[in-house]
Amino acid sequence: MKMFMAGLVTETNTFSPLPTGMLSFEEGGIYHGDATAQPLQYWTAPLHIWKHAATERGWDITEGLMAVAQPAGPTVRSTYETLRGEILDNLRAAMPVDIVLLSMHGAMIADGYDDCEGDLISHCRKIAGDKVIIGGLLDPHSHLTDMMMENATLLVPYKEYPHVDVPDRARDLFALAVDAAEGRTNPVMRDHDCRIICAMHTPYEPMRSFVDGMSAREGKDGVLHVGLVHGFPWGDHPRAGARSLVTTNGNAAQAEALAKELAGELLSIRGRLNRTHPTIDAALDRGMEHAFGPVVLADVADNAGGGAPGDATFLLRAILDRGITNAVVGIFWDPMAMRICREADEGATLNLRLGGKYGPMSGDPLDLRVTIRRLASDLSQRFGDLPIPLGNMAWLECDGVDIVVNDLRTQTFHPEAYTGLGIDLASRKLVCVKSSQHFHAGFAPIAAEVIHVATPGSITPDYANIAYIKRAPNYWPKMEDPFA
Repeated sequence: MKMFMAGLVTETNTFSPLPTGMLSFEEGGIYHGDATAQPLQYWTAPLHIWKHAATERGWDITEGLMAVAQPAGPTVRSTYETLRGEILDNLRAAMPVDIVLLSMHGAMIADGYDDCEGDLISHCRKIAGDKVIIGGLLDPHSHLTDMMMENATLLVPYKEYPHVDVPDRARDLFALAVDAAEGRTNPVMRDHDCRIICAMHTPYEPMRSFVDGMSAREGKDGVLHVGLVHGFPWGDHPRAGARSLVTTNGNAAQAEALAKELAGELLSIRGRLNRTHPTIDAALDRGMEHAFGPVVLADVADNAGGGAPGDATFLLRAILDRGITNAVVGIFWDPMAMRICREADEGATLNLRLGGKYGPMSGDPLDLRVTIRRLASDLSQRFGDLPIPLGNMAWLECDGVDIVVNDLRTQTFHPEAYTGLGIDLASRKLVCVKSSQHFHAGFAPIAAEVIHVATPGSITPDYANIAYIKRAPNYWPKMEDPFA
């Protein structure tokens, strides 16, 4: 058996002010067939897993390009075409193959390409031929398109949000591909539009039971895989929104019926999906009422993982204006401020302009008198069990508030982003994180309470009023009954 594997990963926020070009991929990581020879990281984990599993079977393995960029605005056309071209050249050189496995996101949009993943899969299909098994691993915040469904043999989205199950889903995709390649199964996929656009946090009810119910259906009565694509709300795409996805062993009618059933189940619980987000002032009031901390406040609208810049100042300004001390806020992406801090060095006290640099949704910059408590350049934070680099970092202190700054744009996933600098979170009253939900896996176990805050920013969770042009308005919560 011969396997080819590659990856191209970014999530496109069509409302983001930040373009995604080759520099973004170079910063995120471009590996020319050697990702598995480098240390394991979050986005390269699927390739490590697939190579290990294939090696155990004695297979012939060809590893192609793996390229990753932090979510931002649309990808520059030449950048996408260059990266796609390298993957396709890698595949041509590897032919003939039995299996093609691709690690992707599912919501990548480039200039001239509304469906990069579907485009990539369709080109791979033309090269590989009809009989080759082509499997795609997807983030659930995907736009599940007809082009993906028609050209892939298997599509497996992560089940959890936060996405702590990437290794498990990579193993699922590999096992499904093996069974299909060796003739034990004949995968048939069908999906169904749920007509829902919102954040679906799987640690909480009702999504916890919904995900567990999906998993319980797998491996029974010919059902090979059950998944849910949540959709990416801030990508203006005709297929934005949730879609159920079912793969059966050769039974298209069964797959279609179960996908429709799951969509109906999700629609029936839609009124319980959206979690309440208090305003900044209400969240600060609630947090300060606790006798002990840390109370974790999520700056959901300035999440770099959704394409926001990561430099919005609204929450920090409110904390400083109210004279709140014993709080931690971060991670601010501000390469200019980071450079100044490195020049000044640890222990220095200086005037620093922080944040507010990338447009109106970042707020106004803050002119602060700060002391540099710690600098570091070799730290990482975990997402689940997988490491993510943090770049150059600074721990600043201003009027009793700790501020964490870096120059490698990322959301806050784990307490290590703060504790690695020496910040004792257990002694802090408020811990503010720039993240929508992925922080939950790491921070919830240490939190007195977790509060998702309705901050202004690039990905404000007002799902009924996102300024779509390409997405039709027939979805909940835009319409109470989107199938009426």
